[in-house]
Amino acid sequence: MKEIIIATKNRGKMKDFEALFTPLNIKVTSLLDLPEDIEDIEETGTTFEENAAIKAEAICEKFGIAVIADDSGLEVDALNGEPGVYSARYAGEKKDDQANLQKVLAELKGVPDHKRTARFVCVLAVAQPGEKTVFKRGECEGTIGQEPIGENGFGYDPIFFPIGSDHTMAEMSPAEKNKISHRRKALDQLINWLKEQ
Repeated sequence: MKEIIIATKNRGKMKDFEALFTPLNIKVTSLLDLPEDIEDIEETGTTFEENAAIKAEAICEKFGIAVIADDSGLEVDALNGEPGVYSARYAGEKKDDQANLQKVLAELKGVPDHKRTARFVCVLAVAQPGEKTVFKRGECEGTIGQEPIGENGFGYDPIFFPIGSDHTMAEMSPAEKNKISHRRKALDQLINWLKEQ
C-alpha cells in the first residue's frame, strides 16, 4: 500500500494521519486534494462500523485505491449509548458542538457522578479494491462532567473527563489528548496492521 485516500475534509485530522503515515512511506490524500469535488456521503448506518464502511467503500469504488474513513462519537451509558452515531447532530441537523453538549448535560440532569460513565469511540474502516473492508476500533473511557470546562479540542471535549484525569479533554494540550484519545488507539491498531501487510 503506497497511497491512501483519507475520507475527510478536516485539515486537523489530516495532520494526524500525515504524521503517522509518512514514516511508513505511504502518501495520504484528503478529499480536499482530489481533482473532483466529492459530495458528502450520507451515513445511513446504525453503528460506527457501518458508517465508516459506507464512506470508505464508496470512495474506494470511485477511485480504485485504498481508502480510510473514520466514524466517531460519544456513548453515554446512562443515555443507553446515545448520542452514539448521532453525536455530530445530536441537537439537530445543523452540526452545533455547543448545542450538542448542552443537550447531553440536560439529559443527564440529576444523574449522580458515578453513573455518568461514557466513552469516546473511533472506528476506522480500510477499504481496498477487491478486498474485504478491515475495521480498527479505539475507545477512550471516561465520565461526563457537570459543566463545560476548557478551551481546547472540539465536540464533547469540554464535558469529558478521561479515566484517571481530573482535567477534561478540552483542558489538555493537543499532544496530551493525542496520547490517550480514541482516534489514537484506533490509529495505533491500524499502524500495527499496516506493518504486518
